Amino acid sequence: MSNRLPPLTAMRAFDAAARHMSFAKAAEELSVTPAALSFQIKSLEEHLGAPVFRRLNRAVELTEAGAALAPAVADGFASLAAGWRSAQRLQDEQTLTVTAGPAFTAKWLAPRLYEFAQAHPEIELRFSASLKKVDLTRDAVDVAIRFGAEDDPDVFSLPLAEEWVAPVMTPTLAEKYPTAESLTEAPLIFDDSISFLRDPPCDWSAWFHAMDIDFAPVHGPRFSQADHAVDAALAGVGVVLGRRALVVKDIDEGRLVSPYGTAISTGARFRFLCPEGTENRPQVKAFRDWMLAEIDKTTYITDTMKILDTVGH
Repeated sequence: MSNRLPPLTAMRAFDAAARHMSFAKAAEELSVTPAALSFQIKSLEEHLGAPVFRRLNRAVELTEAGAALAPAVADGFASLAAGWRSAQRLQDEQTLTVTAGPAFTAKWLAPRLYEFAQAHPEIELRFSASLKKVDLTRDAVDVAIRFGAEDDPDVFSLPLAEEWVAPVMTPTLAEKYPTAESLTEAPLIFDDSISFLRDPPCDWSAWFHAMDIDFAPVHGPRFSQADHAVDAALAGVGVVLGRRALVVKDIDEGRLVSPYGTAISTGARFRFLCPEGTENRPQVKAFRDWMLAEIDKTTYITDTMKILDTVGH
């Protein structure tokens, strides 16, 4: 039995036939005749020394050897396709594909993109608002912005600004609730999207506890998406524990205020991620430098904020 792999054309024919369980459909996919496809599969079987399909009346099914081979062949072609896409992207200096969570896309990226487009008209930005785990070596993505406290092995990872949460509200509501103690009477909005952070906790109970106020609220409108919670605060519904990245623009422009000047640390950050070695590609570097410059515009808000650590409280 030879360890030499069979021809790629034979493997491609087998992969298509195994997916369709039909020689005719596989031949149609590959734009060859059924006879040509059957010849390729026969040559693979001769190379293996065993059949990979049972030929039935108007149907085929995988043999034990075929069933063992099919997943590996499918994975192999998927890896080849991903590698090809990656190689193609490296030749493209005009397109940048970015994935970020829906809340970050809506509240941080979208309101600022005009400035990036003005500064870099040569770059076409494409966005995917998603929280799904991304494989930067295989997926058609150049940059991922992700939030959390985990490490990022085998990729270029740049931590962005320190992330905190603080009570934010409209200026009108701030007049009604001038002190932290008065918040015990205020309508509170709950952002459940951050509930996965438990060390340290970043909820209303943790904030009141850090302020030495004996109050553990449980009632109020709850939102699974952080940007929806912030939108509710902007509409005057109540007070939300706003995440830094999602509220600094509204604070900077006066739509929201954080009147008590006190926040609690999340222990997590947004990170700028890209495949190792691609961080200095022109469009990736331009986007990274622009993000850092935009963050710098609102660092004065963090500089004036007293940030408490809830660990130990």
